[in-house]
Amino acid sequence: MSGALLLAAEGLACIRGDRLLWRGISLSLAPGDAVMLTGANGIGKSSLIRILGGLLPPAAGTVARHARTAMVDERHALDAHLPLGQALGQWAAIDGTGMAGVHTAMDRLGIAHLADVPPRYFSTGQKKRAALARLIASDAPLWLLDEPANGLDRDGVALTEALIAAHRAAGGAVVCASHLPLTLGEAQTIDMAAHRPSETVS
Repeated sequence: MSGALLLAAEGLACIRGDRLLWRGISLSLAPGDAVMLTGANGIGKSSLIRILGGLLPPAAGTVARHARTAMVDERHALDAHLPLGQALGQWAAIDGTGMAGVHTAMDRLGIAHLADVPPRYFSTGQKKRAALARLIASDAPLWLLDEPANGLDRDGVALTEALIAAHRAAGGAVVCASHLPLTLGEAQTIDMAAHRPSETVS
């Protein structure tokens, strides 16, 4: 697809403690685009996701987001003590969407029957489905996904792939980091290992 950029990042670098993890990463996403981040655990994929989302400052480079952004990572970001429907409703109020989108999202993720159950009682897979429901209900064009398939069974992974495909087809864009096999279709791949400083390469 083509259109105005939803995200543009140029010359990014990341320092953790006093160690340069990676440098020289640039990427851009237009409607329909996807970027897959690859690399070993600890290489800095999650840090890049957080930098792109504005949650972590880059050590160098710039990030420009031109669309509302939603992120899913290891934290489901839902009030664990509220019933799921209410917890998602809090985010809907913040995002300026509505409860209709919340109900649609719970239906799509197969968790509508959990609307009255607080997330603290959920299994790992149910928590991930709840986080993905929050993502969908946000109606944000730009998705940042850090290990979205963690904790999901085979059907859950297939559903996640279908949700990403539908989001892209509707004009959204996705940046995804996953160590589990996840099919995104046509996507740009960024190998994080190729951006490590030469002195840290074994």
